[in-house]
Formats: sequence, C-alpha cells, structure tokens
Amino acid sequence: MARDTGWRTPSRIAGWLIASVTGIALVGALSIVASGWLIDGVERTNGSRQTAAARSALGDYFGAVSAVFSGVALLLLVTTLIFQQRELRLQRQELALQREELVASRDELRRSAAADLRSLHVRLTEMQMADPALAEVWNAYPGRPHSEVRQFLFANLTWGQYLLLYEWGGLTESELLAHARRITQSSVFRRYWNVSREAKASLPPESTEGRFFRIFERAMNDHQSDSTASTS
Repeated sequence: MARDTGWRTPSRIAGWLIASVTGIALVGALSIVASGWLIDGVERTNGSRQTAAARSALGDYFGAVSAVFSGVALLLLVTTLIFQQRELRLQRQELALQREELVASRDELRRSAAADLRSLHVRLTEMQMADPALAEVWNAYPGRPHSEVRQFLFANLTWGQYLLLYEWGGLTESELLAHARRITQSSVFRRYWNVSREAKASLPPESTEGRFFRIFERAMNDHQSDSTASTS
C-alpha cells in the first residue's frame, strides 16, 4: 500500500519553517520586552541603576559566602559519614571477636564436660578392677577370669585416653598411628581388640571415633601382616 507523503511537499515544509521562525522571533521579542520591564521595575524600586548594581553585587557576595558554607557543610557531612563507616567497621570486628570468644568458651565447656565424664569413667573402671563383684555388674567380657577382665578394662582406659587426645588435637593421625602400632605389639591388647572390635566397628565412619577406629584397625592389620611375613 502506498504511503501518504503529501505533508513532505516543498510548500508545506517551507510553511512549517516560516511558522517556526516566526514563533521563535515572537518568543525572543516577548523575552526582551519582559526583561526590560523587569529591569525598569527593579530600577524604580531601588532608585537608580547604580543602586540596583550595588545591591546586586552585595547579593553576589552573600551568594559566594553561602556557597562557602554549603561546601563546608558538605565536607562535614562527608567526614561524618566516613567516621560512621569506620565506627560500623569497628563494631563488626568487635562482634566477630565476641562470636569467636563465645565459640571458644563453648568448646572449652564441652572439653571440661568431657573431662569430667572421663574422670567418672576412670573411677568406675577402677572400682570394677578392684572388686570382682562390681565387675560383674558392668561386665562386657563375660566368662573370663577377673585377672583378664582387669587387663581388658585397663586396655579400654588406654584406648579412651588416646581417643581423648585425638579429639582435642593433641595427636595427629600419623602420631596416633605410631602409638597404635606400639600398643598392638601387646598380646593382651590384641585379645582385647578382638573381643571389642565388633562394637567399635559399628561407630559412624565419619565421626571422630570412626576415624580413630580405622587408625587402630590399620595398626592391627600391619601387625598381622608383619607377623605373617616373619613366619613365612
């Protein structure tokens, strides 16, 4: 379909151009007349053109002073914002330190509670070792002579001591493996291990106790491999 381009004819373009120029000229003329009227009103109000100029200069002076005060106010505002930002950063750092202290305090309380439980377990075990009648109350090794039960209880205390050191970071895995290889040289500890291994193997694999069990299990396997190699 053909597009209507009649409005683009030279005569119409010239007409619009003349109208635009005429409108601009009228606006300019009205602006000049209005400016003259305003200047005349200012001169009449102030008495003369010189008085109006002096007062205008005075106004410019106060305008400069106002600009100076505005700049000072802006500078003070920026300075205040900088100090507030620094104060907020210090508060965040202080809160972070407080959180770290709370975490450290919580860990210390947990360690203290674990130590108390460990001490209670040691006292109960000592009572079992000293009195066969009490050993029968909490006997994980039924049918064995009391002398062997005492050995197994002591081996279990040794196991628990190494576990506590490992949990608290007192031993690395390589250091614990070295201790485990030494203690598995004892035939009594190996018998204790064979009796209690099934219960220890059920520990969650990703727990500290589970990792601890695997290290001792590795030491036992190494001992068995060495024993097999020496007898062959």
